[in-house]
Amino acid sequence: MDTKWFEDFVSLAETRSFSRSAQLRHVTQPAFSRRIQSLEAWAGTDLVDRSSYPTRLTPAGDTLYDQALEMLQALQSTRAMMRGHAAAGQDVIEFAVPHTLAFTFFPAWVSALRENFGPIKSRLIALNVHDAVMRLVEGSCDLLIAYHHPAQPNQLDTERYEMVSLGEEVVAPYVKPGVDGEPLYALPGSAGRPLPYLGYAPGAYLGQMVELILKQSSTPIHFDRVYETDMAEGLKAMALEGHGVAFLPFSAVERDLSAKKLVNAAPGFLPDLQITMEVRAYRERPQTRETVKSNGQLARGAGPVPKRHAQALWDYLLRQAAA
Repeated sequence: MDTKWFEDFVSLAETRSFSRSAQLRHVTQPAFSRRIQSLEAWAGTDLVDRSSYPTRLTPAGDTLYDQALEMLQALQSTRAMMRGHAAAGQDVIEFAVPHTLAFTFFPAWVSALRENFGPIKSRLIALNVHDAVMRLVEGSCDLLIAYHHPAQPNQLDTERYEMVSLGEEVVAPYVKPGVDGEPLYALPGSAGRPLPYLGYAPGAYLGQMVELILKQSSTPIHFDRVYETDMAEGLKAMALEGHGVAFLPFSAVERDLSAKKLVNAAPGFLPDLQITMEVRAYRERPQTRETVKSNGQLARGAGPVPKRHAQALWDYLLRQAAA
């Protein structure tokens, strides 16, 4: 028995749509359908009336819906109390951050926070983009920091989550310079002599951004993929050794550019071969007085009570974004 099945079922009962609930739960629709079927197998009866559209529950489903809400609210309250005990005496802010941002953006950002916001105790949870988002969805972090681009949004429900912009990140092609200081491999290459390309593994968020860059480029780019990984730092290490061209975030190569260890691989038509992404912080909307029942229990849909320092940091980030 998986408690996530109950969360899936509650979502389906409220959206009345398998596709919409699958999107909100960050799974494919076939996987979401299988989870609902697993719950029905556990319950020993049909919970969804599949003979009608839009989706509606069977009488047994209506009963389980009410019980599932109570159970999930009790679990959420218990978890909040346990996390409160664990955090007693140390107001550590937990950040879920995709690997690339964890190595590039996050260290400098925290340094700036300590200068302008004040001392901060933090715990970094570095994951792939999907798992980082799921940390926030499952309530296992205080803040999620992630890239955002209109062509590849993360689909977080704006009614449940709020965000603040932290800045921008530009991804462009970089390569080791030759002895003359010029790019060892200069774009665009040719069909007869494609350039060695250091690419992101399939499914990597930055890889999808690079595909968009190349698709929108007015100049055909000729590459021969010789290496791939899902981490920008891995690609940078290979580029520094002269193994090929890599598309990297500016924050990852800023020092290497100053030291002339890397140069832009397309200085002649740079604007056509770069993309600007927004860096955002997300959190679950906190509970308000209106979302707490008279008996003090969390009401349906109520968010967590943020840690004191996490709330102070969020207020600071909002002021910074407004300024």
